[in-house]
Amino acid sequence: MLSREMMKKYMVISPEVQDAMDNGYPIVALESTIISHGMPYPQNLETALACERIVRENGAIPATTAIINGKIRVGLSEEELKFMATSKDIIKCSRRDYPYIIANKLNGATTVATSIITASLAGIKLLVTGGIGGVHRGAEETFDISRDLQELAGTDIVVVCAGAKSILDIGLTLEYLETFGVPVLGYKTDDMPAFYTRKSGYKLDYKMDSVAEIANTASTKWELKLSGGVLVANPIPEEDAMDENLINSAIESALKEAKEKGITGKETTPFLLGKVLEVTSGKSLVSNIALVENNAKVGAQIARELYR
Repeated sequence: MLSREMMKKYMVISPEVQDAMDNGYPIVALESTIISHGMPYPQNLETALACERIVRENGAIPATTAIINGKIRVGLSEEELKFMATSKDIIKCSRRDYPYIIANKLNGATTVATSIITASLAGIKLLVTGGIGGVHRGAEETFDISRDLQELAGTDIVVVCAGAKSILDIGLTLEYLETFGVPVLGYKTDDMPAFYTRKSGYKLDYKMDSVAEIANTASTKWELKLSGGVLVANPIPEEDAMDENLINSAIESALKEAKEKGITGKETTPFLLGKVLEVTSGKSLVSNIALVENNAKVGAQIARELYR
């Protein structure tokens, strides 16, 4: 956590989040890449506002993270959310970009990795996202592994997601997390969700039937000085899940096109998700919104238990 002096220098905390910090209320951090690079307008703004509303309805305070004009932001106003949703001058920000964007007073959308960094700097213990980044298909040749995994492994935080994005190698992602000691807790499931679908075929070690179990597991981990994060895999609601064959076909087509066009690095995920949206005639966006909102609900409930 940053010192008070460094917070004043680098960070702007919204009045609502500051009040929650001062009074010990549960806080849920939210990423902003999903707003700036993950969805089209106006659905991106509508989803951001809906997630914040859902967090409040479930007893916690939302703290959407971003970098605006070189200042780390923890909690955004509606006007600032609209800026993140509409501006074309926003860099997708991972750890390597974080100091550059701040030092040069630029605008950055926080990925899971930099949302974890921001939450840690502000002393927030829970982050909600859509899907966690991971080991990309073909990583044995490209070494393309999301920074999300390292930040999660090295930070005391609970991250709630709908599993790993189905464009990834989910088996290798789980192996990577196991190597770095990150518990993956399935919320009411023992099968790793695959973002758009409820199952990937990869079994999880631990199924949790209540948010209290999840909070207790995380608290116990940290009390035992076993540093690092906890990943909560929360499946998309059944009524919003996509057909597995349809989504897999769309992903294979998108991966082939990305390879043909030489798309790599941090441009890969936005490109693949955009192609999946196109191939599924917009159905993937509906599912994406549903799973993020569901994660916001479960995340707020876990945060409430953690802060007890």
